Amino acid sequence: MQIILTHENADFDAIASLLGVHKLYPQAQPVLPRRINRNVRAFLSLYGRVFPFVEQDSLPRGSHIRRVILVDTQSLTHVRGMEQQMEEVLVLDHHQPPESLPAGWRFQGEQLGANTTLLVEALAARLIPVSGAEATLMLAGIYEDTGAFTYAGTTPRDLRAAAWLLDREADLNIVAEFLEHPLSPEQQRIYESLQEHTQTLTLNGHPIVIAWAVAPSRTTEGISTLAHKLRELLSPSALFILVEMGHHTQLVARSTSDDINVAQVARHFGGGGHDRAAAALIRHRRAEEVAEELRRILPAHVRPRVTVRDLMSNGVRTVDPHTPVAEVAQRMLHTGHEGFPVVNEQGQVIGLVTRNAIDRAMQHRWERQPVSRVMQAGHVTVAPEDALEHVRSLMIRTGWGQIPVQEDGRLVGVVTRTDIIRQWPPAPRTEDREVLQRMRDGFPPPLLALIRQIGAEAARHGHIVYFVGGLVRDLLLGQQIFDVDLVVEGDAIQLGQTLSRQYGGEVRTHSRFGTVKWLLPADIWQKVAPAQPTEEPLPTSID
Repeated sequence: MQIILTHENADFDAIASLLGVHKLYPQAQPVLPRRINRNVRAFLSLYGRVFPFVEQDSLPRGSHIRRVILVDTQSLTHVRGMEQQMEEVLVLDHHQPPESLPAGWRFQGEQLGANTTLLVEALAARLIPVSGAEATLMLAGIYEDTGAFTYAGTTPRDLRAAAWLLDREADLNIVAEFLEHPLSPEQQRIYESLQEHTQTLTLNGHPIVIAWAVAPSRTTEGISTLAHKLRELLSPSALFILVEMGHHTQLVARSTSDDINVAQVARHFGGGGHDRAAAALIRHRRAEEVAEELRRILPAHVRPRVTVRDLMSNGVRTVDPHTPVAEVAQRMLHTGHEGFPVVNEQGQVIGLVTRNAIDRAMQHRWERQPVSRVMQAGHVTVAPEDALEHVRSLMIRTGWGQIPVQEDGRLVGVVTRTDIIRQWPPAPRTEDREVLQRMRDGFPPPLLALIRQIGAEAARHGHIVYFVGGLVRDLLLGQQIFDVDLVVEGDAIQLGQTLSRQYGGEVRTHSRFGTVKWLLPADIWQKVAPAQPTEEPLPTSID
């Protein structure tokens, strides 16, 4: 018997992942965890009948579970009937891969905003249909785990997966209804207790919030929801919530900065997760005691944030408020600067004059007017140790595109919008997208679908497949493709035989060289892509 498991205190992403894997592996039973977040439980109470989920207590007595697929987690939960030694445990997760795995375990996954995205991509590649209800559940999983695409861990693939689900009649109204679920009375009491026991630390320039509470019962219902609410209220760089339940304490951690990897902190307490979201169940420890340990270990896990000193240009050109507009225009022309701080006789910043303001003044023939007539008035400065986020906030609030940097009462530099923009991460390489587009243009749709199937089957065996030979040349030149040559980093003969068993056709192997030729059956194009006919010639064999 095969089953699919996920973590306790399951959210929409976890439950949607159970469904996605079941559609890929219909013979595997998707088993619900004992504890499910309240909003997910409410969704299932209305719509659960249309899904194939089973409760742990409903598993047949005397069943022997030899294969487990874990989704959205890397920790195995034992259920009735599970063998002591599993034949295989397959982990499908969007968190950071584990450093090591027990014997018989395999890991597949990539770091994405939502685990559901991995499975939606697989469903799309295999042309597996989904119903409107299934699409809605999976869309809720992606929306919840990406914060409706606002979390920093969100990727373009998450958005594309969501769009694919919307094309399959996912209902956004239902998603919004259950993602904005009101707090239960018990959640409200825990939330109020967390607010009472909240401490803000400043480590390496980052505000970090630690909050703890004692739950009135042993439930862990919706603690992640409380973390989101506290984060929205306090806007820290990182948030650590500790909820004591009986003899154990649940840790939920969230980060908004690459400088703070909360998964590392969670691993210190025996948990895990990914860089921006993690959790741990800390057994036989009180919440207040864990909070004290958190305060002690956090400095080692918080990198210094980007400060004004890291961004600013040293030295700053200023103008006197009585300087004529025409003279300021000449200075801008000679220096190429887009603006100057305006400083009075006491060395205080009293405004900012920009190129746009000077250009408008010149058009109105105000050449002789003092620059004080056209400047943006105000005393806006930052210190070298101020954080990047503070500068961004000031620019948004004041509209100033250049902010003077003041230290010990004197101006020492300036930070500009261009300095802020330079902090953006480098744009992703476009080569991969170009190759994918060339594949879409160069391959007939049925052949591209077959290639995706070959890649997916190879991945299931832990192999990697590459294009080789004239195909690569023809693909880059935009020529028509008549045959496909592949090289397998792994057991090519095993892969060919597996594909032949699934789709038919004849396999000719050369064991001495480890090569295989697969002569395709006549009906294979109907099997892999029945809804996409093509008039282009298709290969009859794949080497």
